[in-house]
Amino acid sequence: MSYIVAFLLAIVNSMLINNVTLSRFYGICPFFGVSKKSSSALGMGVAVLFVIVLASLICWPIYQLLALANITFMDTITYILVIASIVQLIEMFIKKYSASLYKALGVYLPLITTNCAVLGVAQGNTDQALSFADSMANAIGTGLGFLIVIYIFSTIRYRLDASDAPKAFKGIPIALITAAIMAMAFLGFSGLI
Repeated sequence: MSYIVAFLLAIVNSMLINNVTLSRFYGICPFFGVSKKSSSALGMGVAVLFVIVLASLICWPIYQLLALANITFMDTITYILVIASIVQLIEMFIKKYSASLYKALGVYLPLITTNCAVLGVAQGNTDQALSFADSMANAIGTGLGFLIVIYIFSTIRYRLDASDAPKAFKGIPIALITAAIMAMAFLGFSGLI
């Protein structure tokens, strides 16, 4: 199997088969909070994709330096600082160039800093001792997976809000049921690779 095919299969694995939002429940806060509108969900998905890839790109070599200095116990705090810096830069960029997206994302944009999907990918890459290429494939796949899932979920939630659901199921209860059904549907990808 060629290197490019292995790289693409690793992306598909992280994106569909081991989707962190539906299998490990990483990133649930923005998943439910920003998925009421498709445009907001798309903006959040792209922002999270960018942060995950950039954080993994920066954190992998930092971990190698920490390993050389024999202070790998500092990895989590270092990753948090890197992620917070990246999110701050993205927030300033979005605020300057897309005020409507900045307003739509609201409090959830700074919450990317504490989004466990971002930290989970950076930490998981080093905990599993993935190579740089495998780390990047995992980051790209996870970010794309989050983007796909939050966008699909936003389109479903839009239709659910217009539906005639029983009063007890309106809002978050029907959203939780929908997320559970989506998680079961994504289990169908498990035999793909």
